[in-house]
This record gives sequence, C-alpha cells and structure tokens, in this order.
Amino acid sequence: MGKTFLCRSLSDTVYFDCELPRVRRMLEDIESFWEEHRGQRVVLDEIHRLPNPSEVLKIAADHFPEVKVLATGSSTLGASSKFKDTLTGRKAEVWLTPMISDDLEAFGNTDLGYRFLRGGLPPFFLAEALSESDFQEWIEAFWAKDILELFRLERRHSFLKFMELLFIHSGGVFEATQFARRCEVSRTTISNYLSVLQATHIAHVLRPYSTYRPSEIVSAPKVYAFDTGFVCYFRGWSSLRPEDLGELWEHFVLNEIHAKLQTREVRYWRDKRGHEIDFVLAKPGLPPIVIEAKWSVDAFDPSNMKALKRRYPEISCYVVASDVHDSYTKSYEEVKVRFVSLRDLIAEIQRDFQERSLP
Repeated sequence: MGKTFLCRSLSDTVYFDCELPRVRRMLEDIESFWEEHRGQRVVLDEIHRLPNPSEVLKIAADHFPEVKVLATGSSTLGASSKFKDTLTGRKAEVWLTPMISDDLEAFGNTDLGYRFLRGGLPPFFLAEALSESDFQEWIEAFWAKDILELFRLERRHSFLKFMELLFIHSGGVFEATQFARRCEVSRTTISNYLSVLQATHIAHVLRPYSTYRPSEIVSAPKVYAFDTGFVCYFRGWSSLRPEDLGELWEHFVLNEIHAKLQTREVRYWRDKRGHEIDFVLAKPGLPPIVIEAKWSVDAFDPSNMKALKRRYPEISCYVVASDVHDSYTKSYEEVKVRFVSLRDLIAEIQRDFQERSLP
C-alpha cells in the first residue's frame, strides 16, 4: 500500500498497476509496449504479478535504454535473485521501509507518538481517522496477495494467529515452542511461518552477535515487527503510556537503520548474565559498532556496554535518544559512549566504519 501511494504521487510518469488483467494483457507484447512508451518514465507497480517480470525489465534495459522504469514488487519474489543475473549494473534496488524521520518532516508531522500509533504506511499516517478495520483489511490483503498466492500456505488461522502473537511480543527473544502450542502447529511449522514473514519483510530477525564465547547467547534470535502501527494494533493500544515509548522508539530506530543503510545485517548482543545491547553492526575485519536505543538519556545504564567492552575492547558505543539534540561523548570508566540524535546516528556510524577501514 505504501509503495503504491508513493508511485501514484510521482509527476511526469505513466502508471500501470500489474494486478489489473488489462495491464497484464498490454504487457503480453513487450516490445510493442515499450515502443509506445519510448522516452517516458514508466511505473510498473506490483510487477511480480506478471508471468515474466525479469524479461519485461531486461527488454527495456537492452533495447529501450531511453525509457526510465520504476518497478515495484513483493520481496517474496526475490526480485534481486531473479534480476541480478540479467540486469547487473543497470538497476538500482531500494528497500522501502515504513516512514523514517525524514519522511515525517516531508509530511509535515514530526509527532513521534502519532507516528508510533499510526505506523509508517503513508495512507494510514495521512488518514483523517484510522480504525481497527483499516489494519485488519491490510492483513487480509497481505494474506491473500502475498502469502496464499506465493507460498501456498493452507492454515490461515494458525498463520495469522502466529503473526498476531509475534507482533504482540515484538522485540523479544524468539522461542518457537511457545508459539507452536498456542497456534496448534508444530515447531517446524512455526519456524517456516517466521521464514515467510522474514522473506516478506514483515518481521525482522536479529541474530545474536557472538564470537562463540561460552558466556554469550549464540543462537536465540530477537524478532521485531516491521511497523509500530501494527504493534500497537495487535496490543490493543489506542493511546501510549510513557513506558510504551521506549519500546516503540527501539522499533523506530531499527527502521531508520534499515532504511538509511539498506541492510538487514543488524544483530543484537546478550550474555548469560542478562547484559544486553539492542543493536550491533559489524563488518568483516572491523570491530563492531553497538547501539542502545533509549527514549530518554536518563534511561541509559552503562553496565551493559561495560560488560561488552570487557569482551570486545575495540567497540564503538552509541546511545540514540529522542531527547538528544546536539551530539556529545561521555566516559563511564573505561567506556566512552557517544550520545546522538537519530538524525546524526547514521552519519556517525558511516564515518566510524570508514575511518576504521582506512589503512
């Protein structure tokens, strides 16, 4: 829904919805289609509905280079794997996450509480009024278009019950057995359901960061829902308490990292004594960057970073908080912690990685 809304808002483009049978018929003669739109900017929305999406784009790239094509599709199609071999160097892929901080400014509403409750899908964010039925309709469409058609799952009730429970416990450590009992399916089926939600970018699985030390958690993942609005919906929240803001801020920060860095390679860290770090970013051969997301700097406890610092002395430590406006550094014994706003977080992470990768 979000990408369609954005596509329709673009100027100087010719828009085609590939879900419509008449559009699919038009694209049966691919060469004639591109000939008719030579020199134009063309949007092919929901391109995964076509029987031959890679061929459509390859012919455009090979024979009609003056046509500019914006194609949107479900991540379930694995567009990157289907198009990578034929369009290498001639396409750019963009992962459209729910709305980030820059989008809030562009849409003229920077109220984070509003964003947390409404979520980051543009139609939901902009609606004059939003009801529970809007979320339910989205879920039904997700089941019908992305799940039933592409994955051929049969147990609708069990799958949607798992999705509901997963979102209720979003941000927690995942244990398949607990979900299996309540969804009345096997543990293997639950793991399959999670893989489906991960493939569709509806759930984000964070694996633990570890060098396989005996004192670290090495296997149990944490799972986050893709959007705060659906977390609030499944939890039955119509307003937010102060204690809710920190958890939803954590989701929002993760969304910002995904959007700005265009990566799903985000981990978390936890040891067997209960010390935990929200997010860990690591590149091969470089010490990790660790991030704690706190609604307020007053909620920060340095003990977790101290515990991690003893194991990984070269880490860079960040706290991103909603009440930080100007970045600053503070020392906690042997640990130097950089306090940043969400706006500054990505720039500092990128600079940190770049500086440490220089010879």
